[in-house]
Amino acid sequence: MTIAGKISKAGFVAAFSLLGLAVSHASANEAPAMTDAEKEAAKLIYFERCAGCHGVLRKGATGKNLEPRFTQTLEDGTKIEGGTLRLGTKRLENIIAYGTEGGMVNYDDILTPEEINMMARYVQHEPPVPPEFSLQDMKDSWNLIVPVEDRPTKQMNNINLSNVFAVTLRDAGKLALIDGDTHKIWKILESGYAVHISRMSASGRYVYTTGRDGLTTIIDLWPEEPMTVATVRFGSDMRSVDVSKYKGYEDKYLIGGTYWPPQYGIVDGLTLEPIKVVSTRGQTIDGDYHPEPRVASIVANPEKPEWVVSVKETGQILLVDYTDLDNLKTTTIASSKFLHDGGWDMSHRYFLVAANASNQVAAVDTKTGKLAALIDTAKIPHPGRGANFVHPQFGPVWATGHLGDDVVSLISTPNDDKKFKKYKEHNWKVVQELKMPGAGNLFVKTHPKSTNFWADAPMNPEREIAESVYVFDMNDLTKAPRVLNVGKDSGLPQGDAIRRAVQPEYNKAGDEVWISLWGGKADQSAIVVYDDKTLKVKTVITSPEVITPTGKFNVFNTMNDVY
Repeated sequence: MTIAGKISKAGFVAAFSLLGLAVSHASANEAPAMTDAEKEAAKLIYFERCAGCHGVLRKGATGKNLEPRFTQTLEDGTKIEGGTLRLGTKRLENIIAYGTEGGMVNYDDILTPEEINMMARYVQHEPPVPPEFSLQDMKDSWNLIVPVEDRPTKQMNNINLSNVFAVTLRDAGKLALIDGDTHKIWKILESGYAVHISRMSASGRYVYTTGRDGLTTIIDLWPEEPMTVATVRFGSDMRSVDVSKYKGYEDKYLIGGTYWPPQYGIVDGLTLEPIKVVSTRGQTIDGDYHPEPRVASIVANPEKPEWVVSVKETGQILLVDYTDLDNLKTTTIASSKFLHDGGWDMSHRYFLVAANASNQVAAVDTKTGKLAALIDTAKIPHPGRGANFVHPQFGPVWATGHLGDDVVSLISTPNDDKKFKKYKEHNWKVVQELKMPGAGNLFVKTHPKSTNFWADAPMNPEREIAESVYVFDMNDLTKAPRVLNVGKDSGLPQGDAIRRAVQPEYNKAGDEVWISLWGGKADQSAIVVYDDKTLKVKTVITSPEVITPTGKFNVFNTMNDVY
């Protein structure tokens, strides 16, 4: 269960991190009673707040296993019985309310005491299995609002589209398009619940959104006012989409990967008409069958007609060739568990993706179609798309922060440029760890025109840390980072809930950094815009419509994988 909060109020910390293994003296054979109405309400809360980390079937991934009963086999072969029934209702209430040191945040300022008690009882029951979602189901959901032939043939507005930001308004189920030149909200559109990402078409004309209700939309930026021109549902929960980008296939197809059902779908890139569905169920890298291998991240390879698809639970990375959808060719690369998110290195040859449960980063060489390296890192790497820059001592590096450790890891990456050959001995090693004030980082970011490296820490339990961002000087990485308290800089009143400063995002020029301030349910949220050179506030974007802004995706930077 991951969302804003703080870890403990009475010392509920590491003791809960095993979540029900045989360290608990509680015992129960039957789940506590629940009414049908309570089960329905709890099922919705679990889907919205918990399933992303723990899985629909509760087998765990980034979060712990939440099955009522399960058996864990340790490395030495020892079997340990665990499960939520062993914890009991009271202890589960404490975990939900106060969080754990392992990265789960508190819910006592998000859920009512009654809801917390209901959820503590709910997770002791067997999880309901959601329905499957077929190609026909996708077709039935498809809505072509504006056919291609009825769309403008040229841009009908004066907006600098390359510097527009697509901003998720998570709890409102909307997407804000903000003019990066004027800092004015251009348009707010319905987008479905909790959009996870926005991706851009190869042309920069279209914005694609997808989120936790399985809905994907395509937004046309060329009309006088942007409009949604098509929608389709891929399933009941999803995290990633991307278009085809290889020359001759620009925007021809779009792929979307779902958390449930565990599969990916391929649709027409301009209309979203469904074409094909492919299941990801199967054996993990350990040879065990898994019923819920979720598609975690997808990127399009601009140098080949393929997508790079990370399958979370199996630890497999798929290279999906889209030149012949009737005879689909897929390269399966074994890596590590549980795969989450990642991005390209500076050369755009290697894709690096976090394996949360293994505390590793997997690197794929997309030129050879093989695994290039598995790099050990600190606890629970969470890069977003990562960040690339040239280290003064170690050459090209790709960076990831960590949910479970107070460092940012810098990984040396290969580069064919002759001037970088001297750094070859460092390749695929963590060459430096930048010290953060605490764990709980979600995103890191820099820009080719900047000398600054930005990192957030929104999942940290301390208000001062969670409400701030940290700026490292890339010319001297021995110095401690500058601390910017986004909460105070917003000028908004402080409420009871911890506000979360999340996801630094540069504008196209690389001279501004936008930070979301995710307020509590009773607080006003905002986007605070900083001057990248002076680190001073340039403006604060806020209004009653700005509700829990999270992901911010600059059109140019997202199109060109600038991070």
